[in-house]
Amino acid sequence: MSNDSFRFIDINTIQAEKITAPRYSYWASVFRVFFRKKVNIFLIVFFVLLIACSFIIPALIPYAPYENVTDAKTYNLNPAAAMSYFGGFSFKWLLGSGGQGNSIFAGIWASARTSLILAVICAAINMTIGIILGAVWGYSKRFDQVMLVIYNIIANVPYILLISVLVYIIGSGFWSFVFALTVTGWLGIAYFFRTQVLIIRDREYSLASRCLGTPIPRMISKNILPFLTSVIVTLLATELPSYISMEVFLSYIGIGLSANVPSLGRMIQEAQSAFLTYPWEFWPPVIIAAAITIILYVLGQNLADASDPRTHM
Repeated sequence: MSNDSFRFIDINTIQAEKITAPRYSYWASVFRVFFRKKVNIFLIVFFVLLIACSFIIPALIPYAPYENVTDAKTYNLNPAAAMSYFGGFSFKWLLGSGGQGNSIFAGIWASARTSLILAVICAAINMTIGIILGAVWGYSKRFDQVMLVIYNIIANVPYILLISVLVYIIGSGFWSFVFALTVTGWLGIAYFFRTQVLIIRDREYSLASRCLGTPIPRMISKNILPFLTSVIVTLLATELPSYISMEVFLSYIGIGLSANVPSLGRMIQEAQSAFLTYPWEFWPPVIIAAAITIILYVLGQNLADASDPRTHM
C-alpha cells in the first residue's frame, strides 16, 4: 500500500475552539423578517410618496390661505369651476377652493408637512426623556419614591385639559404647541418603562453585574435597554400617529395651532359646515390625515413584531 494514502493531522487548539456557524446580525434579521411582508414594502413606498409631496409641493406651490379672501367669487369652487375661473388646468386648483378662496390642494400638503414635523419632534422629545428617566426610575428605588409622587399628581389631571390650559396661557404657535404636548407627555412613557425595567432588573445577569460593581448608567445601557428594543419600537409605533391625531383633534375643536400655521385639523374644522354642500373641502384633508396615521401605525406594529427575537427562529 502506498504511503500517500495516509497523512498525519496536526492538532490546532486555536482552530478547535472556533465554532463554525453563520454570523448573526440582530438588525439584519429584523429587517429580513420585516420585509418578508409585501404589504410593508407597499406602505413604505406610499408613505415616502406622502412625505415627498408634503415637502416638495409646498415649495413649488406656496400656500397662502387668504390670497383670494377679498374675491368672493373664488369661495367654495369645485375643481372644474376653480380651473375655469383661474384660467385653465392647474395643480393648485386640482381639488377646488375653500371657504376663503384658498387652494385645497396646496393647503393639504402644507398641513401634512406641519403634522409630520410636529409628530417627529414631539416623539423624539418624549421618547428620549421617557426612556432615560423610565430606566433610572425603575432601577433606582430612591428615585422611584420621588417620581411616584410626581406621577400620581400629574396623572390625575386630564391630558387634554392640561394642553388646553397651556395653549391658552402661552399661545397657539407651533413651538408653543410642541411645548404643550411634551411638557408632561414623557411622563406616561417613563412610567411604562419603569414597569418594564422592574421586570428585568433583578435577573441573574443584572445581579451579577451589580455584585461586580458595574456603574448604574452602564447597567442600564448594557443590561436593560437592549432587552427592551421591541418594547421601544412598539411604543414608538403608537406615539408617532398619536401626535398627528392629537393635533387634528385639538385644531378641530379650536384649541390647536394658530390660524397662520396650516394644519389638517384646522382645514377639517373650517370645512365641517360644508360637509354635504362642498365635499371637496372636507374629505381630502380627512383622507390624508387618516392615511398618514394608519400607515405609521401599521408599519410601527409590523416593525415591533419583527424586532421581537422570538420571530427570528
